[in-house]
Amino acid sequence: MTAPGAGRGIRIGESSAEVTTTFGFPRDTFRILHVSTGNVCRSPITERLTRHFVSQRLGILGGGLIVESAGTWGHEGAPMEAHAETVLAEFGADTAGFVGRELLDDHVIRADLVLTATRDHRAQVISMGHSAGLRTFTLKEFTRLVNAIDPATLPSLDEGLVMRARALVRAAAALRGWLLAPTAEADEVYDPYGAPLTFFRSIGDEIHQALDPVVTALTGVPARA
Repeated sequence: MTAPGAGRGIRIGESSAEVTTTFGFPRDTFRILHVSTGNVCRSPITERLTRHFVSQRLGILGGGLIVESAGTWGHEGAPMEAHAETVLAEFGADTAGFVGRELLDDHVIRADLVLTATRDHRAQVISMGHSAGLRTFTLKEFTRLVNAIDPATLPSLDEGLVMRARALVRAAAALRGWLLAPTAEADEVYDPYGAPLTFFRSIGDEIHQALDPVVTALTGVPARA
């Protein structure tokens, strides 16, 4: 698949004529931003697994979703960690063309949904402003909220993938104060940087389990058996 810059998204870059005046979002796209610390381990895994799962479910119909990542202390221009590449390859996901980058204001401004590895990352994104609070969650927090949303209350895929995705974010934001994490650690994805491959695999499994219901809710299509 061709990505909009540095091999990141599912669809190719959009033209300026498609941009609306609301936070600068493209009219016919929904942009997901995954955030971790260095943008070489956790957020590359979540970025590329999200793209992989959407492609599995929707194929070219998933072109309205643009999936990116960045790091709060991002290793600008760095490759993905080798163990992260191995984990992604084991899931069948594409690792080609990844380049690490530092989180910038523009990334947050353009994102319809920001999913972070930890609560600290979430706080850092929200502290940047740009009305990010209602569209920024930790990955596991968003999964918990999504699991509580009745899919029948969301627009069908026939009404448009972007419309469904934006409705999902609004519904999750409305539930946030009612569905709290059982423990502080429940919303964290721990950093595997420097750890052996076995720990990277366990983090990959955590991310997979958290992403699966999110992608199902976004697309309206469950994972293939």
